[in-house]
Amino acid sequence: MTGSVPGPLRVSVLGYGSIGSVVVERLRSGAVPGARLVGVVCRSPIDDPTIPQCDLGDAIDESDIVVECASQEAVWDVADRVLTAGRDLLVSSVGALSDPDFARGLTELGPGRIVCTHGAVGGLDLLAAAGDAAPFDRVLVRTTKTPASLVQPWMDPVERARVRDTGERILVFEGPSDTAVRRFPKSLNVAAAVGFAVRDPTLVTVQLYADPAATLTCHEIEACGPIGRYAVRIENLPSEDNPRTSAVVPFSILRTLAQRTARPNLIA
Repeated sequence: MTGSVPGPLRVSVLGYGSIGSVVVERLRSGAVPGARLVGVVCRSPIDDPTIPQCDLGDAIDESDIVVECASQEAVWDVADRVLTAGRDLLVSSVGALSDPDFARGLTELGPGRIVCTHGAVGGLDLLAAAGDAAPFDRVLVRTTKTPASLVQPWMDPVERARVRDTGERILVFEGPSDTAVRRFPKSLNVAAAVGFAVRDPTLVTVQLYADPAATLTCHEIEACGPIGRYAVRIENLPSEDNPRTSAVVPFSILRTLAQRTARPNLIA
């Protein structure tokens, strides 16, 4: 399936957390004309009996597109079945595509397609256009979040305490984007999105800061190349339910869906 589809765009949603619940409620309310919610795939029962739950097989059979609102692991788990069945998979956890083995395997799947959403970041079209003209010399993604949202299971007790209990802004990680996305899978999908936009994730360096004074999640993107220099600063409110993700993410997903319906917005 490419572009718009005849009739309503049939949508299933994978995950019903802070992102998926907003996407589901907006679809049910008709916020995306031309799209119809088929069902929700999640591990636990949903308290609201009016929300249709289904298993992955039914979601694939009855939908045109499956929207991932769960995790990188969920992308890895379902991509084969969804794409092989000829359905598209809209990915919000774009960091999953940074895994080289998984990315290589996608080239053998289809006829369904992977569709990525911009999530919590902007300016990607401009970066992509500049990167098409000539490769960038340097790309930096600098992200600042609350300390608690950056504590990870792999950290040893000393590092966990250093991040969680800091009284000032501190550098938690600096390195290549693929390592950043792997170590902070719920916090740095932005770095993966920037890497895809500039066509070469190896160009992207990530700096991740914890700041106890942060009330907004801040992403600063700096890129320089043969045809220009670019700086983008984005400050998003974190989700109330999950501070590791930005509150704008589900609305980015909904906008991506709207562009694929039989009745897309007249002004994109």
